Amino acid sequence: MRKTWLAGLVGALALTGCATLPRHVHKTRSEALPDPGRSSLGRLVAAHSKPNLSGVRLLASGDEALASLIALVDHAERTLDIQYYIIQQDDSARLLLQHVRDAANRGVRVRLLVDDLNTAGEDRRFMHLGHLTNVEVRIFNPFPGGRSALWSRILATVSEIPRINHRMHNKLLVADNALAITGGRNIGDQYFTRDKVNNFIDLDVVAAGGIVVQLSASFDAFWNSKYAYPISAIAAPVSDESAPRALADPEVPQAAWLARALDSNSLPLDWLPARVLADRPAKIASDNAADSEQTIANDIAALMRSAQTELIVISPYFVPGDAGVELMRELRARGVHIRILTNSLASTDSGLVYKGYSRYRAALLKLGVDIEEVRPKLGVKRPRFHPFRSANARLHAKAVVIDSKTVFIGSLNMDARSARTNSELGLVMRSTELAGQVTSLLDDISADGSYKVEWDALGGRIRWQSGEPGSVQTWYTEPETSFLQRFALKVFAPFAPEELL
Repeated sequence: MRKTWLAGLVGALALTGCATLPRHVHKTRSEALPDPGRSSLGRLVAAHSKPNLSGVRLLASGDEALASLIALVDHAERTLDIQYYIIQQDDSARLLLQHVRDAANRGVRVRLLVDDLNTAGEDRRFMHLGHLTNVEVRIFNPFPGGRSALWSRILATVSEIPRINHRMHNKLLVADNALAITGGRNIGDQYFTRDKVNNFIDLDVVAAGGIVVQLSASFDAFWNSKYAYPISAIAAPVSDESAPRALADPEVPQAAWLARALDSNSLPLDWLPARVLADRPAKIASDNAADSEQTIANDIAALMRSAQTELIVISPYFVPGDAGVELMRELRARGVHIRILTNSLASTDSGLVYKGYSRYRAALLKLGVDIEEVRPKLGVKRPRFHPFRSANARLHAKAVVIDSKTVFIGSLNMDARSARTNSELGLVMRSTELAGQVTSLLDDISADGSYKVEWDALGGRIRWQSGEPGSVQTWYTEPETSFLQRFALKVFAPFAPEELL
């Protein structure tokens, strides 16, 4: 999706468009459920809560993440608040939305907010969903014209490039303002390891306690902002006869621990200090420089700068820029060990972003930063993220671990787009156990699914290595890529400014 957006945006910069957003749109302000204790989930959380702490649990497996989302939807009694950058039109999305429809039919109020970038040609689906009793659908920062395809949307709105370039990248589902799931995953087969070609390595968190109230406050801010439009104000009307049919025989993932726990009235979470980091909706219209206002990126930079012994950065799109390299230089001068995991050229879904990262790679390696890039085929010895089956692997998780005790997990990529352009959401949690879990996941990929990137001082070049002792392979160009891939990247990369990556 990022690759398509970049290509369309860069190609449209020289054109003009005339479509404009409607004015005086009627919409009703609403807020999260004020008293979660009026629901079974709220009472369950209250019974397990600990003062001044929040409950969390990591969701690493795609199957488990989808099953957990379904479990929350199925156990909601009062409200469901759903906010995503992408809701794909595939089996996983249809399955989850089918459960959302069932929730609405039993009286649950559903508020669904989706960024408009990836809804091209899908107005009918969201219009039908919004027609249901108890369901309201809003789209964030919409394209007013050419809605059947992304290229036609961009052409119709190209005079507003500064506005449409800013997207809502948040990922969040909240049930009864009591339990939530947030992190890096969008809604679609690739995010739940159900695609036959490419699947994402990703991380989400189940959350309870005080951070859920903070997450709901962030949702309300976006939902009630002037940038959120009812789908009916943007899309063409639809008839009831054209409503999409329910899945005849959906492949439901095996019941997750969360479903079993909720069915048995238990809540096995780790209770720890945590807080929410959330960009404001108005970030998309800010006239201020990114470093002059409070954003998630600034918060994360401050956290990283606080590292005393070790910093771990996991990011699919890693473009540190000069400021990021300088931060790494400062940390290395203090003796901080730095580990970075990102995509290889063979595994990334955005070659242009990889090219942006590669501009800084040698400088980081010379500082003594440990860099690993995910291979397109994971090994099978440490199957933490499996089943990937025969599909290729792509990193999509976004996490930071500081000094083996502080963890960030969210939607923020370590690049200029997340820092300055998109709105982002995440959790900062303080727990040596959770830090150990994330580090262990990194170790699994390092041992069985990555290339170690090194600086060959003797040859003055970068080398990639992978394999077990005695059978290590070495490359001096990006592994498992063709000359044509590398050549095309060199040709087209200069036309994509770093601020667009």
